[in-house]
Amino acid sequence: MNARRAVFLDRDGTLIEDVGYLDRLERLSMFPWSVDAVKLLNRAGFLVAIVTNQAGVARGFLEESFVDEAHRHVDALMKSGGARVDGYYYCPHHPDASVAAYRVSCDCRKPAPGMLQRAERDLQVDLGRSFVVGDKWLDVQLAQAVGATGILVRTGYGRTEERRPKDGVRAAVVVENLIEAAGWILRRAAP
Repeated sequence: MNARRAVFLDRDGTLIEDVGYLDRLERLSMFPWSVDAVKLLNRAGFLVAIVTNQAGVARGFLEESFVDEAHRHVDALMKSGGARVDGYYYCPHHPDASVAAYRVSCDCRKPAPGMLQRAERDLQVDLGRSFVVGDKWLDVQLAQAVGATGILVRTGYGRTEERRPKDGVRAAVVVENLIEAAGWILRRAAP
């Protein structure tokens, strides 16, 4: 009964520009609407969390410590604009990893629901009243896996993904970017 609604955001291609394997802070570029979108969701009472696959760790391109550093940087950018991210969740694993320690089939690699289930416990989230926004069908699949509403954005890989629909995977809506997704959520989400 006390569980809150959340909006889970993919990171690369949704919140920030997708530059391949982000391995240096100077390559991190926030979309111009991202802070405002998160701020709108905050004001409406939604929790906001980032959920991101980070296979670059498993492939040896970057360390987990850099993923944490990048998230601290995103958090600082958000706070400086008056927005708040309530949680950061990432999966460093990949079944074909070159780094043996990360070569696992896990329950946290999207579209598996592990990251959202962890956020559900950590933040007391009602997943059935929540949303997942991302630029890939696997983000929409993640939403479907937990009974949330999936939204596909056309930024990042979204435009390409939209042209290649996946059987059994259907977004509630396809929009241009995160600010449009936030507007769609706010127009349809009853308090």
